[in-house]
Amino acid sequence: METNPTFGLLLIAIGAFASGSFYLPLKYVKKWKWETGWIIQGLFAWVLVPWIVTLVTVPHLGQIIGQAPSRSIFLPILLGAGWGIGGLTWGLSNRYLGIGLGTALPLGFTAALSTLITPAFQGKFSAFVSSEKFGLVLAGIIIALAGIAIAGYAGHRKETELNAKTDGQSSERNFRKGITVALIAGIMSACFAFGEASGKAMVDLAERYNPGSLWNYNPVYAVLLIGGFLFNFVYCMVLSFQNKSFSDYSSKEAPLKWNYIFAALAGTIWFTQFIFKGMGTTRLGEFATVSWGVFFSLVVVFSNLVGILTGEWKGVSRKTLGILFAGLAVLIIAAVLIGMGS
Repeated sequence: METNPTFGLLLIAIGAFASGSFYLPLKYVKKWKWETGWIIQGLFAWVLVPWIVTLVTVPHLGQIIGQAPSRSIFLPILLGAGWGIGGLTWGLSNRYLGIGLGTALPLGFTAALSTLITPAFQGKFSAFVSSEKFGLVLAGIIIALAGIAIAGYAGHRKETELNAKTDGQSSERNFRKGITVALIAGIMSACFAFGEASGKAMVDLAERYNPGSLWNYNPVYAVLLIGGFLFNFVYCMVLSFQNKSFSDYSSKEAPLKWNYIFAALAGTIWFTQFIFKGMGTTRLGEFATVSWGVFFSLVVVFSNLVGILTGEWKGVSRKTLGILFAGLAVLIIAAVLIGMGS
């Protein structure tokens, strides 16, 4: 497969932008409980769009899945369910902390685990840590964690300052609860990277049928996301039962057409991140798993920029904004270092 790291990193950056902004349309969903909007966007993000895109872009899909070892099918689904826990708590993290901080904190844990542990799933861990460029990757991860910590500190200052201006009341924001779910989200979300690595046999088969194609990771994503959807579906149905929110889907009080459109748009944008991330990964070198470190570092940058543009940081001090931008600058440096390690 032809490699082109610069082009690959550009594609990954586009995917990171999609990841950092996918939650935005859900902010325009009105008069629905959280679980209603979340599972509708999930239906598009984890089932409809992945399979439609994969069917369109990957010829011989039936043969690829049929010839893949059972382990490379069922293990990604299982790890996808684990990732589903992370994805669910990620949504709650955004809810309690805002888009910027709610995305930044989980990504710190996910970035480190995804980049450093994923090679073990491919049997390349020894080669990875003994490679000449491992030092660059490790330095990049450490710097990325520092950048995420700085951005997280800025987010904490933001919450403190904004709550002080509103007598401590700030919509659904809850910093302590948000930190807890962000920790769970970060650890469990790394299962996506592990699932991608465990489905590598499907990627190899796709490459055999479609040499040099940018789309050869799509079958893995389509299979993996089944597990994620199932977990989220069960949880959202339980919430709908508890909150008596099943009526949301046909509520005359809610702007149904726009709610469905915005939820579907959020789900479509969400999967777009992996369309570009997968394409970018196909163009990296031997240790393409470093793409996760680059990807997550840039997601933090873009998610916070989206937060600024949508007014989440309106009213904070210049010092707090300065701390945030310092953290984002550190993350960009980290992304460059990790990318050089590919």
